Amino acid sequence: MNYYMRKKIHLLGLGCLLIAGLPGTTFASKPVSADYVRLAVEPAALIGRWDITVDVNGKPAPAWMEVKLSGYKTLVGYFVSTAGSARPISEVKFENGKFRFEIPPQWESGSSNLVIDGTVGDAGIQGTMTNCDGKQYNWKGVKAPYLKRTVAPAWGKPINLFNGKDLSGWKTNGPNQWVVKNGILTSPKAGSNLISEQKYNDFKLHVEFKYAKGGNSGVYLRGRYEVQIEDSKKDAHPNSVLFGGIYGFLTANEMVTLGPDEWQRYDITLIGRLVTVVANGKTIISNQEIPGITGGALDSNEGEPGPIYLQGDHEPIEYRKIVITPAK
Repeated sequence: MNYYMRKKIHLLGLGCLLIAGLPGTTFASKPVSADYVRLAVEPAALIGRWDITVDVNGKPAPAWMEVKLSGYKTLVGYFVSTAGSARPISEVKFENGKFRFEIPPQWESGSSNLVIDGTVGDAGIQGTMTNCDGKQYNWKGVKAPYLKRTVAPAWGKPINLFNGKDLSGWKTNGPNQWVVKNGILTSPKAGSNLISEQKYNDFKLHVEFKYAKGGNSGVYLRGRYEVQIEDSKKDAHPNSVLFGGIYGFLTANEMVTLGPDEWQRYDITLIGRLVTVVANGKTIISNQEIPGITGGALDSNEGEPGPIYLQGDHEPIEYRKIVITPAK
């Protein structure tokens, strides 16, 4: 049973409790207080997934949130800040259309909890984010799209995104450190990310890459969902932030990395939110839903097409073949 079906069942259960507490009903085992009715109804507007844009000193930065109902009245969830992975929210406090939660630091500087304060309105949600260093930013959020597809895609012709000669068809988000040598696309040091000029909806993507010991990079699908490339140990317990995972969300079912200094390959299919990852010939993620964006995404506009982007702000990385087959 998927999340949204469970949510409907939870809300239906709340509705039954509300009806059971109304005057004139004969099947209620116990009355429902007015305070409980208010608490049960109002949070429903907050439950779901939200694409958030944070105003960081005049520049938009993407974030994401999911709120769920745990039991009858407790709200919990997950939050992706402008960097890092999805982090659990132990409880979302909600009262009179206002909500608040705190999560401990992850990659942020500072030692205080990250604090989100928000309100729910007809146009969505909005509020403030107080970072772990005490700085405060405004943000707004809209309901994330389902991205469900009603028909199977018809695939177009494969397109070589890397021509083996230069950076044609690509751009960077800062000073460029990427070079092409002997047909190999290389980021020799930490620097800017490499972003395809063309944007895509659904596609199949073939990527061949190599990293050195301690290597760390990633391939962002539509510029929003990172397939992790990392020098993970072959006997490591699978984790969503290790080799082949959808960073922070989906975990590879086994570690099939070949290790450093070896050419490896990903074959990735993305249809709506559903992703399949085949690494070095083995299916490690099969048609799983990606709930939301990765920290470091280009934006949170999940309903729009987006580019392929290669992470270059971590360790050195090499690519020799990047082929995309877009859906028609």
